[in-house]
Amino acid sequence: MFKFILGLMMMSITSLASAACSGIYNHQFTTLQGKTINLCDYQDKPILVVNTASRCGFTPQFEDLEAIYRKHQPKLLVIGFPSNDFSQELSSNKEIGDFCKNIYKVEFPMVTKTSVTGANANPLHKQLIEKTGVVPSWNFYKYLILPSGEKVYAFSSDVKPNSPEILALLTPYLK
Repeated sequence: MFKFILGLMMMSITSLASAACSGIYNHQFTTLQGKTINLCDYQDKPILVVNTASRCGFTPQFEDLEAIYRKHQPKLLVIGFPSNDFSQELSSNKEIGDFCKNIYKVEFPMVTKTSVTGANANPLHKQLIEKTGVVPSWNFYKYLILPSGEKVYAFSSDVKPNSPEILALLTPYLK
C-alpha cells in the first residue's frame, strides 16, 4: 500500500512539474555534443536564443555570445541554433561543433542543426515568431526570453549580443 501511495505522489509531483513548465519553455533539444537541454530548467533565467551559421559575416558574434555566456553563467542561458535557412551553415552537426569549438571556443549550448523560418521552423522558433511578430531574416537574429516567458524581445543580426539594447533588458536579472 505504501508503494502505491508513494507512486501516486510521485506521479502528482511529475504532473505538477509538467504543468508548471508550459508555453515557451516546454521544449527539449539535443546539443551538438549529444546532451539533452530542457528549457523548463531555465524558466527562472533570461534565455538568449540565437540562430547561427558558420559562414556568415556575423559569425564573429560567437565571440560576444561566448563572452556574455561566460560572464553571466549560470544566471543566463545563451543557446545557439545552427541553421542553413540562409545557405551559410556547414553540412553536418560534427563540422558545426568542431568549427564552434576550435575557432570560437564556444561552450554555450549549441543544438543540432535546425530550421528557424518557414513551415519547417522548430517549434520554439515558431513560438518566438508568434510572440514577437518577427521572423529571422538572416543569421544571428536574437530572441531574448525574460524569466517567466511573458516578455520576449527580438533583435536583428546587426545588434550585437553585448549591445546596450540587450544589456539594458538583461542587467536586472544578472545581479
